Amino acid sequence: MTDPTSSPPSADGSWTPRIIAFFCNWCTYTAADLAGVSRMKYAANTRTIRLMCSGRIDPQFILEAFAKGADGILVGGCHPNDCHYAEGNYKMLRRFRLLRRMLKDMGIAEDRLRLEWISAAEGEKVRSVINDMVQKITALGPLGLPQKYEAWDREVTRLELAAQQSQPPFPSAQPSPTSEVAHG
Repeated sequence: MTDPTSSPPSADGSWTPRIIAFFCNWCTYTAADLAGVSRMKYAANTRTIRLMCSGRIDPQFILEAFAKGADGILVGGCHPNDCHYAEGNYKMLRRFRLLRRMLKDMGIAEDRLRLEWISAAEGEKVRSVINDMVQKITALGPLGLPQKYEAWDREVTRLELAAQQSQPPFPSAQPSPTSEVAHG
């Protein structure tokens, strides 16, 4: 039985990346629709989530997607000064920069999170960005956070058992009589 959180194998049995795309309704999602209507061929490993604006993406959505098994995240929004909500794309840009730094500190390669400005008329750009991202994520290999969580849980359980079987190396957390403050 296959693990639903792991990335799916390709037709030849090799690994293929799982990419989640958060697309702005007004520009990038419309461009993806244009690419489909125009029968442009691009990798099928991307699952698209349509949002009204890229500025509505909570950073927790991206972290949750990685935690649930995504190997890469693509965010698409309107070009600067072209946002239907005036400055939503600038909000996303600030969050994107923060998230990249945080993911780097977590040991996650920066190329796993990508932000692109794609207008409604740029179906070809959607195709090229998705294909390029699939290629880069394939080169990086699986992220596998759900499997890493399981390994980390097993390690913590082993440490807990080892600590229970031996005397703790540090004194009890009980307050000493001399450390209490006299009230009076």
